[in-house]
Amino acid sequence: MRTSPVTEAELAAQARAGSSEAFGALVERHAERARRVARAALLDPHDADDAVQDALYSAWRALDRFDPARPFGPWFLRIVVNAAADLRRRRKLRQTEEVPESAPDSRAGPDRDLDRALLREALDRALATLPERRRMALVLHDAEGYVHEEIAVMLDVPVGTVRSDVFHARRAMRAALAPTGGNDK
Repeated sequence: MRTSPVTEAELAAQARAGSSEAFGALVERHAERARRVARAALLDPHDADDAVQDALYSAWRALDRFDPARPFGPWFLRIVVNAAADLRRRRKLRQTEEVPESAPDSRAGPDRDLDRALLREALDRALATLPERRRMALVLHDAEGYVHEEIAVMLDVPVGTVRSDVFHARRAMRAALAPTGGNDK
């Protein structure tokens, strides 16, 4: 007899009942997405990891307020977005200059790895130029696959604002990534 996989609703119910294993399984399904969202918000992988850790703790403590009839992902990512915003505010209070790395990575890799690294740097630079809400809307929509309505809930803005933010963010990214650096069509 074949058993079906455990649903998010079942895991959420078990987690609400106190099962840390169920909570871990539930969060594991969204961990990579949460980290990408936090990185888009904070533009730093270390800060993103910290924000996700904060969000995990907050989500565990707030499980009694989670409605298992709704999807867990958007609820959890809203907590991640909030944790990233909180971390950014705390970091602003005590800003310091980052010490540059003394030497680049000495491992030689194929050209493909270099191309990917250069593309990632260009994307990160272009994303960094976007206002935070537009950056978040773009990453949530284009990279993570959420629909406008889900993003509106996560960012606590109207759906029309999300549509506008995604449109303007895409246009800005095209301009920033264009070889000439400025064709805005």
